[in-house]
Amino acid sequence: MATEFESKPRKIQYMKSVSLVTLTLQNAALGLSMRYARTRPGDMFLASSAVLMSEVVKLFTCLVLVYLEEGSMRSWTSSLYNTIIKQPKDTLRVCVPSLVYIIQNNLLYVSASHLDAATYQVTYQLKILTTAMFSVVILRRSLLLIQWFALTILLTGVVLVQLAQTEVVHTATSMEQNRLLGFGAALSACFLSGFAGIYFEKILKGSDISVWMRNVQLSFLSLPIGLITCLINDWSSVKNHGLFLGYDYFVIYLVFLQALGGLVVAMVVKYADNILKGFATSLAIVISCVSSIYLFNFQMTFQFFLGAVFVICSIFMYNYKPKPDPTLKV
Repeated sequence: MATEFESKPRKIQYMKSVSLVTLTLQNAALGLSMRYARTRPGDMFLASSAVLMSEVVKLFTCLVLVYLEEGSMRSWTSSLYNTIIKQPKDTLRVCVPSLVYIIQNNLLYVSASHLDAATYQVTYQLKILTTAMFSVVILRRSLLLIQWFALTILLTGVVLVQLAQTEVVHTATSMEQNRLLGFGAALSACFLSGFAGIYFEKILKGSDISVWMRNVQLSFLSLPIGLITCLINDWSSVKNHGLFLGYDYFVIYLVFLQALGGLVVAMVVKYADNILKGFATSLAIVISCVSSIYLFNFQMTFQFFLGAVFVICSIFMYNYKPKPDPTLKV
Protein backbone atom coordinates (compact mmCIF):
# COMPACT_ATOMS: atom_id res chain seq x y z
CA MET A 1 0.00 0.00 0.00
CA ALA A 2 2.81 2.41 0.84
CA THR A 3 4.26 1.87 -2.60
CA GLU A 4 0.98 2.85 -4.23
CA PHE A 5 0.72 6.02 -2.15
CA GLU A 6 4.30 6.93 -3.05
CA SER A 7 3.83 6.28 -6.76
CA LYS A 8 0.78 8.52 -7.09
CA PRO A 9 2.58 11.78 -6.17
CA ARG A 10 5.44 10.75 -8.46
CA LYS A 11 3.00 10.24 -11.33
CA ILE A 12 1.42 13.64 -10.71
CA GLN A 13 4.84 15.28 -10.58
CA TYR A 14 5.83 13.50 -13.78
CA MET A 15 2.68 14.69 -15.57
CA LYS A 16 3.31 18.24 -14.31
CA SER A 17 6.80 18.13 -15.78
CA VAL A 18 5.53 16.73 -19.08
CA SER A 19 2.80 19.37 -19.30
CA LEU A 20 5.33 22.12 -18.53
CA VAL A 21 7.75 21.05 -21.26
CA THR A 22 4.98 20.37 -23.78
CA LEU A 23 3.23 23.71 -23.19
CA THR A 24 6.53 25.60 -23.43
CA LEU A 25 7.56 24.00 -26.69
CA GLN A 26 4.06 24.22 -28.18
CA ASN A 27 3.71 27.94 -27.38
CA ALA A 28 7.13 28.79 -28.77
CA ALA A 29 6.84 26.58 -31.85
CA LEU A 30 3.35 27.78 -32.76
CA GLY A 31 4.29 31.46 -32.85
CA LEU A 32 7.41 30.83 -34.92
CA SER A 33 5.71 28.34 -37.24
CA MET A 34 2.70 30.55 -37.93
CA ARG A 35 4.99 33.46 -38.73
CA TYR A 36 7.10 31.38 -41.13
CA ALA A 37 4.06 29.79 -42.78
CA ARG A 38 2.48 33.18 -43.51
CA THR A 39 5.64 34.88 -44.85
CA ARG A 40 7.36 32.16 -46.92
CA PRO A 41 7.22 32.19 -50.75
CA GLY A 42 4.72 30.11 -52.69
CA ASP A 43 0.95 29.71 -52.71
CA MET A 44 -0.58 31.03 -49.50
CA PHE A 45 -2.76 28.49 -47.73
CA LEU A 46 -6.16 29.52 -46.37
CA ALA A 47 -6.01 30.34 -42.66
CA SER A 48 -9.68 29.44 -42.25
CA SER A 49 -8.99 26.02 -43.79
CA ALA A 50 -6.07 25.40 -41.41
CA VAL A 51 -8.24 26.30 -38.41
CA LEU A 52 -10.98 23.96 -39.65
CA MET A 53 -8.55 21.08 -40.15
CA SER A 54 -7.03 21.57 -36.71
CA GLU A 55 -10.50 21.16 -35.22
CA VAL A 56 -10.92 17.91 -37.18
CA VAL A 57 -7.63 16.60 -35.78
CA LYS A 58 -8.55 17.64 -32.24
CA LEU A 59 -11.97 15.99 -32.53
CA PHE A 60 -10.59 12.61 -33.61
CA THR A 61 -7.88 12.76 -30.94
CA CYS A 62 -10.38 13.53 -28.17
CA LEU A 63 -12.70 10.77 -29.41
CA VAL A 64 -9.83 8.32 -29.02
CA LEU A 65 -9.06 9.66 -25.53
CA VAL A 66 -12.71 9.34 -24.49
CA TYR A 67 -12.71 5.76 -25.80
CA LEU A 68 -9.64 4.99 -23.69
CA GLU A 69 -11.43 6.45 -20.66
CA GLU A 70 -14.58 4.38 -21.25
CA GLY A 71 -12.73 1.15 -22.03
CA SER A 72 -15.19 -0.36 -24.53
CA MET A 73 -17.00 0.54 -27.74
CA ARG A 74 -20.43 0.10 -26.15
CA SER A 75 -19.62 2.34 -23.20
CA TRP A 76 -17.99 4.87 -25.55
CA THR A 77 -21.02 5.21 -27.85
CA SER A 78 -23.39 5.31 -24.87
CA SER A 79 -21.37 8.06 -23.21
CA LEU A 80 -21.28 10.15 -26.39
CA TYR A 81 -25.03 9.74 -26.92
CA ASN A 82 -25.96 10.56 -23.32
CA THR A 83 -23.66 13.58 -23.12
CA ILE A 84 -24.13 15.20 -26.52
CA ILE A 85 -27.52 14.08 -27.90
CA LYS A 86 -29.62 13.63 -24.74
CA GLN A 87 -28.46 16.91 -23.18
CA PRO A 88 -29.06 19.49 -25.93
CA LYS A 89 -29.12 22.48 -23.54
CA ASP A 90 -25.74 21.57 -22.10
CA THR A 91 -24.34 21.03 -25.59
CA LEU A 92 -25.61 24.43 -26.70
CA ARG A 93 -23.84 26.05 -23.74
CA VAL A 94 -20.56 24.80 -25.18
CA CYS A 95 -21.48 26.42 -28.50
CA VAL A 96 -20.43 29.82 -27.12
CA PRO A 97 -16.71 29.05 -26.61
CA SER A 98 -16.76 27.00 -29.84
CA LEU A 99 -17.65 30.08 -31.87
CA VAL A 100 -15.23 32.25 -29.92
CA TYR A 101 -12.32 29.82 -30.40
CA ILE A 102 -12.90 29.67 -34.16
CA ILE A 103 -12.82 33.47 -34.46
CA GLN A 104 -9.81 33.67 -32.15
CA ASN A 105 -7.76 31.17 -34.17
CA ASN A 106 -8.48 33.03 -37.40
CA LEU A 107 -7.42 36.30 -35.76
CA LEU A 108 -4.14 34.70 -34.68
CA TYR A 109 -3.33 33.87 -38.31
CA VAL A 110 -4.06 37.49 -39.29
CA SER A 111 -1.80 38.69 -36.49
CA ALA A 112 1.01 36.31 -37.45
CA SER A 113 0.81 37.58 -41.04
CA HIS A 114 1.42 41.21 -40.02
CA LEU A 115 3.65 40.98 -36.93
CA ASP A 116 7.09 39.49 -36.41
CA ALA A 117 7.13 36.33 -34.30
CA ALA A 118 8.63 37.96 -31.20
CA THR A 119 6.18 40.89 -31.15
CA TYR A 120 3.27 38.54 -31.85
CA GLN A 121 4.31 36.25 -28.99
CA VAL A 122 4.74 39.04 -26.43
CA THR A 123 1.59 40.93 -27.44
CA TYR A 124 -0.52 37.80 -27.18
CA GLN A 125 0.43 37.57 -23.50
CA LEU A 126 -2.17 40.28 -22.91
CA LYS A 127 -4.57 37.33 -22.71
CA ILE A 128 -3.41 37.04 -19.09
CA LEU A 129 -4.88 40.48 -18.42
CA THR A 130 -8.14 39.73 -20.20
CA THR A 131 -8.39 36.37 -18.41
CA ALA A 132 -8.01 38.15 -15.08
CA MET A 133 -10.68 40.67 -16.02
CA PHE A 134 -13.19 38.01 -17.04
CA SER A 135 -12.40 35.90 -13.96
CA VAL A 136 -13.41 38.87 -11.79
CA VAL A 137 -16.56 39.55 -13.81
CA ILE A 138 -17.74 35.99 -14.53
CA LEU A 139 -16.31 33.90 -11.69
CA ARG A 140 -16.45 36.69 -9.08
CA ARG A 141 -12.84 36.15 -8.08
CA SER A 142 -10.85 38.73 -6.14
CA LEU A 143 -7.25 39.56 -7.08
CA LEU A 144 -4.42 40.46 -4.75
CA LEU A 145 -2.78 43.88 -4.93
CA ILE A 146 0.43 42.31 -6.28
CA GLN A 147 -1.59 40.71 -9.09
CA TRP A 148 -3.10 44.02 -10.17
CA PHE A 149 0.41 45.52 -10.05
CA ALA A 150 1.67 42.65 -12.20
CA LEU A 151 -1.05 43.35 -14.76
CA THR A 152 0.04 47.00 -14.89
CA ILE A 153 3.64 45.91 -15.54
CA LEU A 154 2.35 43.57 -18.25
CA LEU A 155 0.67 46.47 -20.05
CA THR A 156 3.84 48.55 -19.74
CA GLY A 157 5.91 45.75 -21.23
CA VAL A 158 3.63 45.31 -24.22
CA VAL A 159 3.62 49.06 -24.89
CA LEU A 160 7.44 49.09 -24.81
CA VAL A 161 7.54 46.21 -27.28
CA GLN A 162 5.19 47.98 -29.67
CA LEU A 163 7.04 51.30 -29.46
CA ALA A 164 10.39 49.57 -29.92
CA GLN A 165 9.20 47.98 -33.17
CA THR A 166 7.64 51.14 -34.64
CA GLU A 167 10.96 52.38 -36.04
CA VAL A 168 12.26 48.97 -37.06
CA VAL A 169 9.19 48.12 -39.14
CA HIS A 170 9.82 50.91 -41.67
CA THR A 171 13.09 49.37 -42.76
CA ALA A 172 12.86 45.71 -41.84
CA THR A 173 9.41 44.63 -42.98
CA SER A 174 7.44 44.43 -46.18
CA MET A 175 5.02 47.16 -47.20
CA GLU A 176 2.37 44.45 -47.52
CA GLN A 177 2.32 44.08 -43.76
CA ASN A 178 0.00 46.22 -41.66
CA ARG A 179 1.23 46.33 -38.07
CA LEU A 180 -1.88 48.16 -36.86
CA LEU A 181 -4.06 45.37 -38.29
CA GLY A 182 -1.78 42.73 -36.80
CA PHE A 183 -1.80 44.33 -33.35
CA GLY A 184 -5.58 44.82 -33.50
CA ALA A 185 -6.07 41.17 -34.44
CA ALA A 186 -3.80 40.01 -31.60
CA LEU A 187 -5.58 42.28 -29.11
CA SER A 188 -8.99 41.01 -30.20
CA ALA A 189 -7.73 37.42 -29.90
CA CYS A 190 -6.60 38.21 -26.34
CA PHE A 191 -10.09 39.36 -25.33
CA LEU A 192 -11.70 36.34 -26.96
CA SER A 193 -9.15 34.00 -25.36
CA GLY A 194 -9.82 35.45 -21.90
CA PHE A 195 -13.58 35.20 -22.24
CA ALA A 196 -13.60 31.71 -23.78
CA GLY A 197 -11.13 30.36 -21.22
CA ILE A 198 -13.08 31.60 -18.20
CA TYR A 199 -16.43 30.58 -19.70
CA PHE A 200 -15.08 27.10 -20.45
CA GLU A 201 -13.64 26.85 -16.93
CA LYS A 202 -17.04 27.72 -15.49
CA ILE A 203 -18.65 24.97 -17.58
CA LEU A 204 -16.00 22.43 -16.55
CA LYS A 205 -16.31 23.16 -12.84
CA GLY A 206 -20.09 23.17 -13.01
CA SER A 207 -20.36 19.50 -14.06
CA ASP A 208 -18.67 16.12 -13.73
CA ILE A 209 -18.11 15.72 -17.48
CA SER A 210 -14.45 15.01 -18.35
CA VAL A 211 -12.20 17.53 -20.06
CA TRP A 212 -11.86 15.30 -23.14
CA MET A 213 -15.63 14.94 -23.49
CA ARG A 214 -16.00 18.71 -23.24
CA ASN A 215 -13.43 19.05 -26.01
CA VAL A 216 -15.45 16.60 -28.13
CA GLN A 217 -18.46 18.87 -27.66
CA LEU A 218 -16.36 21.88 -28.59
CA SER A 219 -15.06 20.25 -31.75
CA PHE A 220 -18.46 18.94 -32.88
CA LEU A 221 -19.85 22.46 -32.69
CA SER A 222 -16.71 24.15 -33.99
CA LEU A 223 -16.64 22.12 -37.20
CA PRO A 224 -19.84 23.49 -38.79
CA ILE A 225 -19.01 26.99 -37.53
CA GLY A 226 -15.48 26.70 -38.94
CA LEU A 227 -16.76 25.40 -42.28
CA ILE A 228 -19.24 28.27 -42.60
CA THR A 229 -16.51 30.78 -41.69
CA CYS A 230 -14.20 29.26 -44.30
CA LEU A 231 -16.82 29.40 -47.05
CA ILE A 232 -17.86 32.97 -46.22
CA ASN A 233 -14.34 34.39 -45.99
CA ASP A 234 -12.65 32.41 -48.77
CA TRP A 235 -15.45 31.19 -51.03
CA SER A 236 -13.81 32.31 -54.28
CA SER A 237 -10.49 30.64 -53.40
CA VAL A 238 -12.20 27.43 -52.26
CA LYS A 239 -14.35 27.36 -55.40
CA ASN A 240 -11.42 27.90 -57.78
CA HIS A 241 -8.59 26.07 -56.01
CA GLY A 242 -10.17 23.83 -53.39
CA LEU A 243 -10.05 23.76 -49.62
CA PHE A 244 -6.41 22.66 -49.48
CA LEU A 245 -4.82 25.42 -51.56
CA GLY A 246 -1.15 25.84 -50.63
CA TYR A 247 -1.07 22.78 -48.37
CA ASP A 248 2.23 20.95 -47.99
CA TYR A 249 3.97 19.01 -45.23
CA PHE A 250 4.71 22.16 -43.25
CA VAL A 251 1.07 23.31 -43.28
CA ILE A 252 -0.01 19.82 -42.19
CA TYR A 253 2.50 20.04 -39.34
CA LEU A 254 1.08 23.46 -38.41
CA VAL A 255 -2.45 22.05 -38.34
CA PHE A 256 -1.40 19.27 -35.96
CA LEU A 257 0.58 21.73 -33.85
CA GLN A 258 -2.43 24.00 -33.41
CA ALA A 259 -4.63 21.03 -32.55
CA LEU A 260 -2.04 19.98 -29.99
CA GLY A 261 -2.46 23.36 -28.30
CA GLY A 262 -6.03 22.60 -27.31
CA LEU A 263 -5.04 19.21 -25.92
CA VAL A 264 -2.07 20.65 -24.02
CA VAL A 265 -4.27 23.23 -22.32
CA ALA A 266 -6.54 20.43 -21.11
CA MET A 267 -3.54 18.49 -19.80
CA VAL A 268 -2.18 21.55 -18.01
CA VAL A 269 -5.54 22.27 -16.40
CA LYS A 270 -5.65 18.70 -15.10
CA TYR A 271 -2.09 18.21 -13.86
CA ALA A 272 -0.27 21.56 -13.58
CA ASP A 273 -0.79 24.74 -11.58
CA ASN A 274 -0.69 28.44 -12.40
CA ILE A 275 3.00 28.80 -11.55
CA LEU A 276 3.92 26.09 -14.06
CA LYS A 277 1.68 27.67 -16.70
CA GLY A 278 3.26 31.07 -16.11
CA PHE A 279 6.78 29.66 -16.27
CA ALA A 280 6.00 27.77 -19.48
CA THR A 281 4.55 30.86 -21.12
CA SER A 282 7.51 33.00 -20.03
CA LEU A 283 10.03 30.49 -21.30
CA ALA A 284 8.16 30.25 -24.60
CA ILE A 285 8.54 34.02 -25.05
CA VAL A 286 12.27 33.83 -24.48
CA ILE A 287 12.62 30.93 -26.93
CA SER A 288 10.60 32.78 -29.58
CA CYS A 289 12.58 36.00 -29.20
CA VAL A 290 15.96 34.26 -29.38
CA SER A 291 14.86 32.05 -32.27
CA SER A 292 13.51 35.04 -34.22
CA ILE A 293 16.99 36.59 -34.25
CA TYR A 294 18.34 33.63 -36.24
CA LEU A 295 15.25 32.61 -38.23
CA PHE A 296 13.70 35.93 -39.27
CA ASN A 297 16.57 38.45 -38.87
CA PHE A 298 14.69 40.00 -35.98
CA GLN A 299 16.44 43.09 -34.56
CA MET A 300 16.58 42.83 -30.79
CA THR A 301 16.63 46.39 -29.43
CA PHE A 302 17.17 47.29 -25.79
CA GLN A 303 13.63 48.67 -25.54
CA PHE A 304 12.18 45.43 -26.88
CA PHE A 305 14.35 43.44 -24.46
CA LEU A 306 13.18 45.61 -21.55
CA GLY A 307 9.54 45.17 -22.58
CA ALA A 308 9.94 41.40 -22.84
CA VAL A 309 11.54 41.31 -19.38
CA PHE A 310 8.60 43.30 -18.00
CA VAL A 311 6.17 40.79 -19.52
CA ILE A 312 8.05 37.81 -18.10
CA CYS A 313 8.38 39.37 -14.63
CA SER A 314 4.69 40.29 -14.59
CA ILE A 315 3.72 36.66 -15.29
CA PHE A 316 5.71 35.46 -12.28
CA MET A 317 4.33 38.26 -10.10
CA TYR A 318 0.75 37.50 -11.11
CA ASN A 319 1.14 33.82 -10.22
CA TYR A 320 2.91 34.51 -6.93
CA LYS A 321 0.81 33.58 -3.91
CA PRO A 322 2.27 34.76 -0.57
CA LYS A 323 2.08 32.23 2.24
CA PRO A 324 -0.19 33.24 5.11
CA ASP A 325 1.51 34.25 8.32
CA PRO A 326 0.89 31.45 10.86
CA THR A 327 1.19 33.95 13.73
CA LEU A 328 -1.81 35.90 12.50
CA LYS A 329 -5.20 34.77 13.79
CA VAL A 330 -8.31 35.14 11.68
